[in-house]
Amino acid sequence: MSQRTERVDELLRQEIGALLAKEVADPRIGFATITDVETSPDLRHAKVWVSVIGQKGDRTETLRALDSAMPFIRHELGRRLRIRRIPELHVRLDDSAERGTRVLHLLSELEAGVEPDAIAPVNESLPTPVPRLPHEGDAAGEPGATGDAADPAAPAGRRGPSRRPRGGATGRGPKAAGPHRKSTRPRR
Repeated sequence: MSQRTERVDELLRQEIGALLAKEVADPRIGFATITDVETSPDLRHAKVWVSVIGQKGDRTETLRALDSAMPFIRHELGRRLRIRRIPELHVRLDDSAERGTRVLHLLSELEAGVEPDAIAPVNESLPTPVPRLPHEGDAAGEPGATGDAADPAAPAGRRGPSRRPRGGATGRGPKAAGPHRKSTRPRR
C-alpha cells in the first residue's frame, strides 16, 4: 500500500466519522464507529469498516441505515475534500471487538475451571469490566497490588530509565548541547 493510499484512507475515516456524528440524522444508526477505511489502489472503491455496539439485530439495522446514507456521505465528501475521485463506499461490519470479547470470556471461564465447550456465545459487543487480580511485580499503590516491590535491588524512587531527552536539557540533539552556532544571515 502506498503512502498516498494510507493518507487517503485516514482522511476518509476521519471525515466519514465526522459526517456521521454531525450531518446524518438517521435514528437507525446507533452507536457506530468508523474503525478503518481501505481504498483500492485506483481509488475507485473503499471498504468502510464499522464497529457497532448492540445486539445482532441492532447491528444489522445500523448497517442497512449506513448503506443508505453512503450516497449522501459520498456527496458531502466531494464538497469537503480536494481529491480527484471520491471512491464508492462499501460498508463492512468490523467484529473485532466482538471476537475480543469472546476470547476474554473464554479466558475467564477457563480460569474459573469451566470447560470451554460449555460456554455459550455472547451476544454483547463489548467486554464487561471485572476487577483486576493481583499479579507478581505490582507496585504497592496499584489496584490489585500484592505489596511486593517490582525490584528490591533497585534504588528507592527509581522505577526505570530516565525519561530525559537526549542531547542535554534542550532535547535538540548533540549539536545543540555545545556552544551556540552563529547564524550566517547578516543582522539588520
